[in-house]
Amino acid sequence: MPPWNLNEANYGQIKGQAYEVAVLPLGATEPHNLHLPYGTDTIQVDTVGRLACAKAHDQGARVVLLPAIPYGTETNQMRFPMAMNLDPSTLARVITDLVDSLATHGVLKCVLLNGHGGNDLKWVLRELHLKTPVRLFVAHWWKLAADRHKEIFVDPGDHAGELETSMILAHRPDLVAEGTADSGTMARTRFAAVNQGWVEITRPWHLLTTNSGAGDPGPSTAEKGKALTEVVVDRLAAFLVELDASPIDDHFPF
Repeated sequence: MPPWNLNEANYGQIKGQAYEVAVLPLGATEPHNLHLPYGTDTIQVDTVGRLACAKAHDQGARVVLLPAIPYGTETNQMRFPMAMNLDPSTLARVITDLVDSLATHGVLKCVLLNGHGGNDLKWVLRELHLKTPVRLFVAHWWKLAADRHKEIFVDPGDHAGELETSMILAHRPDLVAEGTADSGTMARTRFAAVNQGWVEITRPWHLLTTNSGAGDPGPSTAEKGKALTEVVVDRLAAFLVELDASPIDDHFPF
């Protein structure tokens, strides 16, 4: 029972700890094409958080991994059955209550480790900036090694594509229904400005995709998932160690 994993540790371990950094994984419950589980986002972010916190702990960091939140914002996927939504304001309230709990327990640094593209969290940091003594950071796990994606993948894809399929093949292959996925083709809107990216919308996924997949999962392999995991975990663990060692002063984080 590792003392850095709150979900598995007991009170006998916890009461003697003085944690410096908390990691809160944020997942989702939604379809991922025809072949990946609804819990894909939660599985991935919890795996990354667990491996990174273990590595940071081994290097002396006073870090604690909180249990992952398995729900996220799904307002644009609700036409798919059993997508489970938390409105952005609801999710922000959940985060606020948990951050308040950390403040009560004297844990004043927190990394919101995000695993779902629909969780837009920057505004939450801005809203809480003057309301809590806890210093907040957001890390979208799939961005941690974005500079390496071209080395590892043909095309990482947007949702249940090569990247996510490779991750689940690496860590939960028993949950992959191989041979059932569609090609992950994405529709284009009627507006060139939106297609070119300089005008943004919230995308209705039942119109954007056929079975919620965006990106071809065909080239996915477990080896690619393991290669990505190694880079992501190394970088996140190094940040946690650095964050643990950094004192909070009037100029933090500068």
